[in-house]
Amino acid sequence: MDIQQKTINTIRALSVDMIQKANSGHPGAPMGMAAMAYAVWADAMCHNPKDPQWRNRDRFVLSNGHASALLYSLLHLFGYNMTMDDLKQFRQWGSKTPGHPEVHIEGVETTTGPLGQGIANAVGFAIAETMLAAKFNKPEFPVVDHRVFAFCGDGCMMEGVAAEAAALAGTLKLGKLTVLYDDNDISIEGNTDIAMREDVGARFAAYGWQVLKVDDGNDPQKILAAIAEARRDERPSLIICKTIIGFGCPAKQGTASCHGSPLGDDNVLAMKKTLGLPEDKFFVDEDVYAHLADCAARNAQREAEWNDLMARYAEAYPELKKEYDDWYGMKLPEDFMKDEELWAYEGRIATRATSGTMINRLAKRLPNLVGGSADLAPSNNTYIKDGGDYSAENRSGRNMHFGVREHAMAAICNGIALHGGLRVFCGTFFVFSDYMKHSIRMSAIMKLPVTYVLTHDSIGVGEDGATHEPIEHLAGLRAIPDLNVIRPADGKETTAAWLTALTSGLPTCLVLTRQGLPQYDHCGCKAFKGGYVLSDCEGTPDVLLMASGSEVEQCMQAKDVLAKEGIAARVISMPCMEIFNRQDAEYKEQVMPASVRARVAVEAGATMPWYRYVGLDGEVIGIDHFGASAPAAILFKEYGFTAENVVATAKRVLGK
Repeated sequence: MDIQQKTINTIRALSVDMIQKANSGHPGAPMGMAAMAYAVWADAMCHNPKDPQWRNRDRFVLSNGHASALLYSLLHLFGYNMTMDDLKQFRQWGSKTPGHPEVHIEGVETTTGPLGQGIANAVGFAIAETMLAAKFNKPEFPVVDHRVFAFCGDGCMMEGVAAEAAALAGTLKLGKLTVLYDDNDISIEGNTDIAMREDVGARFAAYGWQVLKVDDGNDPQKILAAIAEARRDERPSLIICKTIIGFGCPAKQGTASCHGSPLGDDNVLAMKKTLGLPEDKFFVDEDVYAHLADCAARNAQREAEWNDLMARYAEAYPELKKEYDDWYGMKLPEDFMKDEELWAYEGRIATRATSGTMINRLAKRLPNLVGGSADLAPSNNTYIKDGGDYSAENRSGRNMHFGVREHAMAAICNGIALHGGLRVFCGTFFVFSDYMKHSIRMSAIMKLPVTYVLTHDSIGVGEDGATHEPIEHLAGLRAIPDLNVIRPADGKETTAAWLTALTSGLPTCLVLTRQGLPQYDHCGCKAFKGGYVLSDCEGTPDVLLMASGSEVEQCMQAKDVLAKEGIAARVISMPCMEIFNRQDAEYKEQVMPASVRARVAVEAGATMPWYRYVGLDGEVIGIDHFGASAPAAILFKEYGFTAENVVATAKRVLGK
């Protein structure tokens, strides 16, 4: 057999051997997609294994991440930092080859596995490329010029997040995005026609995509011809490759039995015989390594040419080159955190409004800050004034219009963050965070600094009623590891929240009010600790009053009432539990002395998160039921979010 076919079959065998040794995994997709992978990685895609972070590399996304053995085989064969021993540790403790690809592994662009997420990430990559190209390219210097390739399967095509993202990609005419669809007619439960009978190509054509079909997904030349045609179109392209799941295994190919289970030793040997390969486990012929080394060398030369282009660009446009480096380095202006204008607010203002003010203050100082909303920018206050609207016609716009597509919006922002060079935020009503919960979770898993602007944070929504009043959402988001959930009480805390989002290296949810709130004199930088003493008393307090967001106001009012009755209260503002929990024991003791067991927590949401702070002797004023339709002031009174109720509860925990 020729070297191309030998390489394709080697990719299949390596993938199968990994899964068989682990006795766990999904062999069918890697076997069926091997020719697709070879065509893209060996010929179509520009990437350099010696410099995996080369900024102008093409991006590859394996959206059907259960086929991870395919990606690990490619990384090894092409010379990335993926050894044969790593392959042999597939799905084992501490290995570099987990069951689904994870972004911390060299050569892996994004963490995938939850189906559909990868396609949406790929849309984000493609958007970022166009934004950066519009900013930095000059006619003679196309320093930002790369493509995005994504593989997906039937499961991705069924997921709603992929449909949302694809519809937006078509609207935006993301011509450098090419998705190759492994059309093998099989899902876990059997033939896909039990649940999926639509014409996928017609659906994507309706979205505004170019749709190309390859009748033999085992023919790399036909695949390359389709990719060449995709390059010539201004639209994103879907290449539907007709494949056979488990190709090469006589007893298993074309059946659901090879989707998610190892083939078995006998079937592995039969496959290798059918494909003309030795029976040896983890065997790679030296001529396969040599062939792919030649492919890698061609790409290394492409990077060398780009480096030369960039050197000449730096001479011709030194200021633009500096800005390019600053954008990718996420450099902040000097004394940024001490900029007094960022902290200035007056009057009673909703935190959604102070956040909007902060976005525009930041936009003047951070030209690579971009973002948008799920059709709610006027309500979320997420619009960058004079920033322009990003579209197919205007790649320089800083305001993105995602449409009513919350799940795709969040996943697309993950892709933008992964690409590099841009700071990204997105917004919607807090109650709709459920629609993008999994994408937020993926932000946290990957530790991506995406900022989520979530407004209308409580029963303060009022007349819209129970469907629009978030109750359990704070507790749900706080349960996600490596996610900062910040609910500020005023403008200064909002500023601290935004600055935390820009510097923490973690995703951040800003949970913001619809209703106006007072400004406090003694907050601000202390909010960087997550929780702090906003208003104290003389000596040791009798009772601790703690709250986040809008309910801090009721605690402040209650403190004054209690003082008149001879009860010393300390008010603790808790904008971010996650950050407070990371403080050392000494600081936490200073804020919440263990000796003060009388404690009251107040928050217009589920009570669950607060019990770690109030202990057995304290109480939580919260909502463990759904809301109602009525003016906000009525709801706060009816549900006990009043200074009077805080006072009464404080007396009760004090036994008075």
